[in-house]
Order: sequence, then C-alpha cells, then structure tokens
Amino acid sequence: MLDHVSITVSDVAAAEPFYDAIMAALEVVKVGRRDDWLGYGERARPDHPERVYLTIRKGPKPDEAYGRHWCFKARSRAMVDAFWTAGLAAGGTDDGAPGLRHYHPSYYAAFLRDPDGNRIESVCHLVE
Repeated sequence: MLDHVSITVSDVAAAEPFYDAIMAALEVVKVGRRDDWLGYGERARPDHPERVYLTIRKGPKPDEAYGRHWCFKARSRAMVDAFWTAGLAAGGTDDGAPGLRHYHPSYYAAFLRDPDGNRIESVCHLVE
C-alpha cells in the first residue's frame, strides 16, 4: 500500500543511531545520509514497484499524538525482539515490550519511542 514514508525528527544526528539500529535489526539497508536526512530501503522503480522507502527528515519536534505511529513488518518474532532490543540500546525508550497483542492470535509486536518521542512499532503476523 505505501510507496514511501517520511518521519520528522528535530535532531537527525541524535536519531541516526536509533534508526540505524532498528533498521539493521529488520534487515533494511541504509541508502543515504545528509545533515538533514537519512534514507532506508529502496525506492520503487518500474522494474521493482514492490520496493518501499523510508526517510527521516529534520523538522520541528513532533507534537504528541498517541494514535500516530509507524509500524514495520518483521519476518519473525525473533526479528521483533531484535528491533526492540536494538532500539533500546540506541537511545529509544520502551513503549511496549515484545509480545502477543489482541489484534489477532499471532500478532506479535513491540513498541518504542525514538529520541523525539515518535511511536515506532515492529510486528510479525506469522504463527511460530
């Protein structure tokens, strides 16, 4: 459904270790960096329309909005665990430890806050 998404942070240098860590845990490649921008994933092209791309962009600190968050798919529950552990080690804060959720019987997710307070989730839908 999504082609690309941007998340705003007030300090790219402070956010970089966090996003590098969680994207590496999810096996998403970092594709670029500037002082005002980080890029992960791969841009869609005519020969690869399935690709997805994420940018982290410098901007004002986001307002608190509990319902707003970004969720990244994981291929295994172990990958969700790695996402959460890596995010905590790289400056994120816990917003929900890895575990099963009520959305469906195999919805296994973890929630973090990035250094700016953005809500970030990873989920695995597979029965393991």
